[in-house]
Amino acid sequence: MNKTILITGANAGIGKETARLLALKPETEKIYLACRNISKAEIAKKELEEKTGRQIFEIVIMDVSNPESVKQAVNQLNEPVDALIMNAGGTGGKKPRQLTKDGVTNITATNLLGHVVLVDELLAVKKLKKVALFASSEAARGVKKTGMQRPDLKTSSAEEFATVFDGSFFGKDFDPMQVYGVVKYGGTLWMSSMARKNPEIRFVSMSPGGTRGTQGFDDLPLFQKIMFKYVGMPILMPLMGLSHSLTKGAQRFVDGIGNTEYKSGNFYASKENVLTGPLVEQRQIFSDLGNEQYQINADEAIHKFIN
Repeated sequence: MNKTILITGANAGIGKETARLLALKPETEKIYLACRNISKAEIAKKELEEKTGRQIFEIVIMDVSNPESVKQAVNQLNEPVDALIMNAGGTGGKKPRQLTKDGVTNITATNLLGHVVLVDELLAVKKLKKVALFASSEAARGVKKTGMQRPDLKTSSAEEFATVFDGSFFGKDFDPMQVYGVVKYGGTLWMSSMARKNPEIRFVSMSPGGTRGTQGFDDLPLFQKIMFKYVGMPILMPLMGLSHSLTKGAQRFVDGIGNTEYKSGNFYASKENVLTGPLVEQRQIFSDLGNEQYQINADEAIHKFIN
């Protein structure tokens, strides 16, 4: 039973809908809305209170692309959290390849580095009690129908993963959609490594699937954004089993933290070639996800960028 939950990227899309669903559970006593923009967070908090009839939401200002912001947010938490949902992410904003002061691309900073810092800090001060869920993606194992290629690393060494995180792995061919998938792959491996190092906490990677209403791809180039958000996602993709409602995507996160049948160290997502429907453990689709040395290497690589 998770009484206290922290959700990153909680002011809109899947994060906000996950907060709404969790607030409808009587056992939920507090939900921390971790957001980088105070005005948007306050609007979301008010709307959630109106929709759920509950006054259990508390805003935590956190920019997951900025490790210092993450550390400050953890210091300000008044109590430990039972569950952490690492939902914030996307394709890296207007300049996805630009390096942050930590040496990673904006895509890596938003989807992975900040969440690694968040978990490390929570564990260091004993403020994470039961479960951590990482919002992964079917893109981490490839989706042929959408053109998302399976990650194809040559050695999967820590050094090679570091080139993924700083963007140099991709050379001139830096397609934010493809890079997003490889970064999520690295993050999923990191979670499996964390599961072995921290057996007292359940570390689960979970994809929300092809979820309509998410804002994670709003910063794509204009044509890609229009095709993805207004044509593909709401019209074409449902016909192909590639998109479902915002509530169904958020429900996966709710189930992921609440149902212990989702085992620590595993990655759950849709069946091969679809982004909807029943969840399955992904190692049966992409065996590299179960390689313990790759998991260790990804963990080591992302920590190279943390001071």
